[in-house]
This record gives sequence, structure tokens and C-alpha cells, in this order.
Amino acid sequence: MKRFAAVPIAVLAALLSVRAVADEQAHAIPAPAVDESRVARSGSETAVLSGGCFWGMQGLFEHVKGVREVEAGYTGGSAATAHYEMTSTGTTGQAETVRIRFDPSVVTYGQVLRVFFSVAHDPTELDRQGPDEGPQYRSEVFFADAGQEKIARAYVAQLSRAHAFGAPIVTRIDPLRGFYLAESYHQDYLIHHPDSAYIVAFDMPKIAHLKAIYPGLYKPVAARTTLARTVSGHG
Repeated sequence: MKRFAAVPIAVLAALLSVRAVADEQAHAIPAPAVDESRVARSGSETAVLSGGCFWGMQGLFEHVKGVREVEAGYTGGSAATAHYEMTSTGTTGQAETVRIRFDPSVVTYGQVLRVFFSVAHDPTELDRQGPDEGPQYRSEVFFADAGQEKIARAYVAQLSRAHAFGAPIVTRIDPLRGFYLAESYHQDYLIHHPDSAYIVAFDMPKIAHLKAIYPGLYKPVAARTTLARTVSGHG
């Protein structure tokens, strides 16, 4: 992803133009026809998703009602390559990923995917999101069990039949074989750097879209557990 604190006006204008295209694509999509039922009592479930820069993905899902914790990390490669510098080469198999722990009595796995497909990223972009290019920014659902796989595959098929997007969905659906926590300075980057040009241009609008499109799923305050983390340094 682009690391910058200050950007020339012309460059920022170009970035905002890309953001405007993404803004047009953010819209409500049908709820998943195949989904899990909300459990009667509080519990915990985990979703692992890749959809571009993990800064915005983490910041967005921290605002989803029922989500308890979101962590930025790497998935798809080995533990040895789970480092930002190596992942950024695009040759490790790793993707920038978020691990979302949520309460299934409040929000279902299918509802998490609904936010993922319609607000968090553009599922029709192959190996890129906005200005970020490479397989490390791919669209992918990593399922933890057969139930999650069934819901994810059924939802992609449903959205494809409904022509919910202007181009084919390219999201990969694969088994989760490991999640590796990203460096501390990437955790809650949006919270700690809300004025970053990248965050302002590409990530803050996602939170606004969530609130506008799915007000019933929006919560105004990010999870306390993640806000308590300490971030050292700057990428």
C-alpha cells in the first residue's frame, strides 16, 4: 500500500479520482440467502478476509456491530514470509488480511461477508484494490470450516446471478491454513493516523458508506480491545 504523510496536490487529486470510482461502486447488495442462524447466547466466531490494504479493512470492521476485535495480518504463505517487506514483493503467496472476531448472536458470518463484498472492497478487481497492485492485495475469503465455505460460495453464486456488480466477481475462496499477525505499527493504523492522506482518501469513506448503507450494522465506536493497543513507529 502507499505509505505517505504528505502528497503533492496533483497526486492527491489523482488518488481522489480513483476513490470517487470506488465510491460509485459502494452500494447495498442482497443479503445472503444462505447464512447461519444467530445463536441464542453470546459466543465467538472468526472470519478471515483479504480485500486490499489491511488498514482500511481493519478500521471498517471495527465499526461493525457485533465485532469484538479485528487484527491485521498475513495469510496465504508461510510463517517465514509473514513480514511486510517480504509480503510487499508479491512473491510469497501472502495477502494482507484481517482476522475478525465477532459475536454470532449479534451479527452472522453472512452479514460480515455482505459488508466485505459491498463496502470493504471491490470484489471485481483482480490482484489489486484502488492504487495498490499485486497479489498481496487480492480479494479472498479464507474459510475456517465447511459451514463458512458453504455460505461464501453460495453468496458469490447468488451475487453473480443477480449481477450485483458491473463485472465478474474474482474473489477466491480457500481454506484457512494460518494467520500471522502483522507488525505492531500496522495495527489500528486508521485510528492512530486519521489524517493520513491515504486513510482520508480511501478508508474513511468506507466507514461512511457502512453507516449510510447498513445503519443497522454500524456502531460508532471501535472495539475497546483494539483501541488499547500501542503502535510504535510509522510505516
